Amino acid sequence: MLDYYTYYTPTYSIRQAAISKRFIKYAKIFAVLGLLSLAVFYGPSVYYWATGGFREGANSNSIAETVNGINIEAKEKESYIPPFDSTLPVENHIKIASIGLDSDIHEATFENHEEALKLGVWRAPDFNTPSDQSRPTILAAHRFGYLAWSNLYRRHNSFFNLPKVNEGETIEIVWRQRKYVYSVYAESMGEKIEDYSADLILYTCNDLNSDVRIIKYAKLLSV
Repeated sequence: MLDYYTYYTPTYSIRQAAISKRFIKYAKIFAVLGLLSLAVFYGPSVYYWATGGFREGANSNSIAETVNGINIEAKEKESYIPPFDSTLPVENHIKIASIGLDSDIHEATFENHEEALKLGVWRAPDFNTPSDQSRPTILAAHRFGYLAWSNLYRRHNSFFNLPKVNEGETIEIVWRQRKYVYSVYAESMGEKIEDYSADLILYTCNDLNSDVRIIKYAKLLSV
């Protein structure tokens, strides 16, 4: 046991001061790292909110307008229907393993599409479902999401990482307890969808409040 003299020697005091300075230094480093993490994960949402992106109808209308009013003639095509699997979830669902997307697919009219986007992925109602491939299935989601979303919810339900989906990667959709597997074959950027021959089309905003879309095109695999 150290006695009173040992505790109060100049050497001990110097040592304690050095430890305190080191602790303060590390605390500052961790604080900076924490602020950087918050900026990375929440910065886009804060900016989106500050510029009016979270006001009712702001930006989301342009997402719906990308496909609203588009009339695509149905193709004469025999649809591939995967086997029914009772172990699959009842809710219609999309999963892209490469980017961690794992979201239910939400239904809503064009007029009420924002209610679906608040939850995650929205299916454009004037197009087809996976079980009917005569026209494409078109899914959209916000890229930056909402302030109320947690980081985990944002990762699973937004299209933030859609640009990272590469050609050849697969997308899984569970629809009425049948698993449909798609392979991405092309992508484009612009205000309009370029290829309606795809079986599945995913799109989101390129930038905050932008009319430019990031669009992925995929073909259904017979697996």
